[in-house]
Amino acid sequence: MSDYNEIISWLRLAQTEGIGAINFTKLINEYQTADKALQFLQSRGYLVGDAEDAEKEAETAERLDIHIILKKDSLYPARLLALRDAPPILYAKGQLNLLSASPVVAIVGSRNASLNGRQFTESIAFDLTERGVLIISGMARGIDAAAHIGALKAKDGHGATIAVLGTGVDKIYPPENRDLYMQIAEQGLLLSEMPLNSAALSGSFPRRNRIISGLSNGVLVTEASEKSGSLITARFAVEQKKTLFAVPGNPNDTRAAGPNRLLRSGAIWTETATDIINAINNADNCMQSINDKVLQQDLFTKPLDNLVKTVDIPKDPQNRIEELLSIEPADIDEVIRVSGLDTATVMMQILDLEMSGKIVRLPGNKIVLKTGK
Repeated sequence: MSDYNEIISWLRLAQTEGIGAINFTKLINEYQTADKALQFLQSRGYLVGDAEDAEKEAETAERLDIHIILKKDSLYPARLLALRDAPPILYAKGQLNLLSASPVVAIVGSRNASLNGRQFTESIAFDLTERGVLIISGMARGIDAAAHIGALKAKDGHGATIAVLGTGVDKIYPPENRDLYMQIAEQGLLLSEMPLNSAALSGSFPRRNRIISGLSNGVLVTEASEKSGSLITARFAVEQKKTLFAVPGNPNDTRAAGPNRLLRSGAIWTETATDIINAINNADNCMQSINDKVLQQDLFTKPLDNLVKTVDIPKDPQNRIEELLSIEPADIDEVIRVSGLDTATVMMQILDLEMSGKIVRLPGNKIVLKTGK
């Protein structure tokens, strides 16, 4: 690890306006040290980062048991070094040894995931963890949370996982994932390139996705609409030459549209953990099956770039139950459990949805969204 003075210099350079990840690396390569780079910038009239602010950042990190990892440190993940815009500084809380773990699979998908999508994601994350694969995701609501939960449940409740945050490591976001945040800090690793106390801003989440993909051997998309932000992670996977996986879904379900299009473009058909493990063990051949040009032209058009405006902001919870449902039957008891709401509230929402003709009750205490909704 770097010494205190060097950390302060790197923090100051990172806090200098107009110095992003790429320019930061160019300056370090040119001037060898952050101190010399700061001197150069000051000589050119730049307002460089304040030393006192950097010292407060370092002190806060130490107090919260958050490690500041510089790109030059041995702890810095080797896979991220391959990125042109690799983060100069990472903030990490938890089990640092996970930064060098292998193999690693990223699991991403919709925030408004269906109950069945969450259950599948939790199950495959559990199975992969049991078989020695580290799961990484973004700790968002929906598919991300399910992936982390499945990994943590593995190995008799001692499974590990990495959560890459779009906020500062000291920020719990979304707030309903507080318990998950605390468990990952204990058993796994919380990671971010954002300075401490950074709030949830729309532009930070797509940038987070390049780290999620960058740390992985492959990316699995389990459930996502055609314009889901999860496809940004899929794009990074293709650009970074990672193996891309997708779970097939019912074509009448909009949340299956993203994975189904990925599959048509060459992503690996995934139903079980074995599908992923076999592909990772045969990664070179699997990558040949993905046509980069088709993926980029077919899926990653300019409208998707506008998703930098999207952020994991909670919606009015009044329709929360409807968001959990899909055209596949869901057990009402499971809906109650996953929703986190009391039984009376859930049953009232179900009654409202039934009366409005949006859902149908099925035998066996199950409900389903009407097709064509």
